[in-house]
Amino acid sequence: MKNIFLINAHQAYPLSEGKLNQSLIQKAQDILENKGYSLRKTAMTDSYTVEEELEKHQWADAIILQSPVNWMGVSWSFKKYMDQVYTAGMTGELCNGDGRSRKDTSKQYGSGGTMKGKKYMFSLTFNAPKEAFDDHHQFLFVGKSVDDLFFPMHMNFRFFGMEALDTFACFDVLKNPKIENDFERFAAHLDRLF
Repeated sequence: MKNIFLINAHQAYPLSEGKLNQSLIQKAQDILENKGYSLRKTAMTDSYTVEEELEKHQWADAIILQSPVNWMGVSWSFKKYMDQVYTAGMTGELCNGDGRSRKDTSKQYGSGGTMKGKKYMFSLTFNAPKEAFDDHHQFLFVGKSVDDLFFPMHMNFRFFGMEALDTFACFDVLKNPKIENDFERFAAHLDRLF
């Protein structure tokens, strides 16, 4: 891997300006550029064209999606981005439709990805504490993991034939932030994967 596409999915939210997500993008940029990677970036606050975004996806060996978790998912602006960019990419840039064919009924739904060999990583910021996950005694997530919560997002990238890298998460960022520790963990996470 030598080409990395960084996507900052933060959208201004009443509880957050997006400084942490932007800081994580900057840290990723600094770390990866120091290691010799080529980078391209998009932020949901930037203007973009569908064609340029499809080209960035095709150029990248790996995509890092940096996102706050708003209402158990990504921001509305990244959902809009997916509707625009990912739908346009279904004609071969990202996938050949859903992969099925009337001529070959053995093809499975979701097998049409044209991005095989490429990787993706989620880096997420949560108000939820770490203890809320992976514990059947917790009220909201009832034992589910961060990756269980983000299963639909994983499926979006798998739809393109991409492979997941380990997810990174910052927890409790509003009520009990440990930002310096999060930055150290993030650097170690990137060092391990890239």
